[in-house]
Amino acid sequence: MADRTAQVHRETKETRISITLNLDGSGTYQIDTGVKFFDHMLSHLAKHAKIDLQVEARGDLEVDAHHTVEDTGICLGQALAQAAGDKKGMTRFGYAACPMDEALVVAALDFCGRSHLEYNVVPTTAKVGDFDTELVAEFFAALVVNAGMVLHLNQQAGRNTHHILESTFKSFARALEEACRIDPRISEVQSTKGTL
Repeated sequence: MADRTAQVHRETKETRISITLNLDGSGTYQIDTGVKFFDHMLSHLAKHAKIDLQVEARGDLEVDAHHTVEDTGICLGQALAQAAGDKKGMTRFGYAACPMDEALVVAALDFCGRSHLEYNVVPTTAKVGDFDTELVAEFFAALVVNAGMVLHLNQQAGRNTHHILESTFKSFARALEEACRIDPRISEVQSTKGTL
């Protein structure tokens, strides 16, 4: 099996981001974006997707966290696409529902080369600590476009915003792990077209 790793570096006038990723890891992570709640969510992503993930991001946090979060999504999407390569042998589809106490968000994913996000997650507060909760949608929008995946995130229940967003990231992570899993029964790409 080919090495499914990636390194992405992006530098703009607003952000400087470096990501190293291993799809066949064990869930180890080292994450520092300067946005603590976001770091917390990315650590869940790595752990539950069982990917090894290093993220170092520096952005214009004196403005707000928008550029840092969105550009991290861009880079992570690019890294996922790079690491997945031609997707031969990959399951392609993933589905997960991970509860966090009263909150439940369902994730359905198709790592197909096309990009679409359905984001039906409604946090009950505009902030968790000093983190703007609307940025989660921006993160996933940037990720799916750059990864080339279709992602549906549908909230089924939830009152506590922290719980809702944690359920969102964990469910996405588990769906991603399933979609990226190598199935020995699949010799080519999982598509009747013969390509993704």
